[in-house]
Amino acid sequence: MTITQLTTFLKIAERGSFSAAANSLGYAQSTVTTQIKQLEEELDCQLFDRLGKTIIITSQGKRLIAYAEKMLQLEREIYLELSDEDEPTGILKMGVSESLCYNCIPEVLMEYKKAVPGIDIRLTFITHDSFPEMLQKGELDLVYTLNPEMEDERLALLYRKAETLGFFASPDHPLVGRSIKENDLEGYPLLLTGHNCNFRHMLLADLSKCGVNPKVLLETSSKEVLKQFASNGLGIAFIPDMTAIKEIKNETLKKLNWKGNNFPIYSQIFVHKDKHIGKAISSLVDIIKSDDK
Repeated sequence: MTITQLTTFLKIAERGSFSAAANSLGYAQSTVTTQIKQLEEELDCQLFDRLGKTIIITSQGKRLIAYAEKMLQLEREIYLELSDEDEPTGILKMGVSESLCYNCIPEVLMEYKKAVPGIDIRLTFITHDSFPEMLQKGELDLVYTLNPEMEDERLALLYRKAETLGFFASPDHPLVGRSIKENDLEGYPLLLTGHNCNFRHMLLADLSKCGVNPKVLLETSSKEVLKQFASNGLGIAFIPDMTAIKEIKNETLKKLNWKGNNFPIYSQIFVHKDKHIGKAISSLVDIIKSDDK
């Protein structure tokens, strides 16, 4: 059994076909077929049912997925941790919330590349509800998220900083310049993040508690779309302050003077509770911390 075979196996399970996996990995399809055949012979079980041009992963194959993911995670950790500690090398898989990419992440990555040139970072946008499992499965090495404060026995917290959410509208919106609370939003179109976003859940729960029936015009994970709609006078965007810095400076958006309940959120860095924190990870965390000073 080799790492190459396990990588091929996971790619087939992900793509649902031998040919798609071969194209993704840059192999001939015959190579992929041979690798899986050898793996099945060694494990003495069938990993995929071949039904004409359709393949279906077997129960044994489903059980192998978790072990294969752990093996690949261990391989990455070996390269990260057993290289020269002064010059770590390898791949660091980082999950990040989209909101953090508007300002801090690009600068952080540029500084990190100078400090640790041997590490290649691979970024993945994550959702608030999926990243704990991704860390547990070894699909990610660490996560930098913008979220309400959270506790999860599977995770270890490396960093936390208080951030802010706000209401943003076009400069000529009727609520600009006023002190507003929940009841003042009644009847105004709201521009909210997607269904799986905690920001949206926090606001809707607060409005419901205050007896306000929200008028939701748009729900999308794209902060750019929300800002565009708001700047064109189509509604009030409820988004992290850090995502609207440019628009506030250019005066295409105004932040409303909110006097209602608070919506506490934090930028946070998590790893799996059993994750070894070597220089590759600690250097990144130190850079993020130093940028906050």
